[in-house]
Amino acid sequence: MGLTYIKADLSAYPLARKTKTVRFLVDSGAVYSVLPEKVWKSLGLKPLREVEFTLADGSMISRYVSECNFGIQSRQGTSPVVLGAAEDSPLLGMV
Repeated sequence: MGLTYIKADLSAYPLARKTKTVRFLVDSGAVYSVLPEKVWKSLGLKPLREVEFTLADGSMISRYVSECNFGIQSRQGTSPVVLGAAEDSPLLGMV
């Protein structure tokens, strides 16, 4: 099985002051999408709530979640996103 990537145009919700195109790894097993710190800060996203997540190895982490506009192949919509750390990779989840 191979890896699937997709590009999405992102902007802050509800105000789209800046847009950034990001290449995501598609993960059908992930619920939320993840943005690296550099990306979410450049868009001006702000933490809305803190959520605990269980990773594939069973460990727990705590991350803030925000809302973001996604544009993928001529479709637009908003989705919750995990405000990742600097070392996190862009990940597109099921939501």
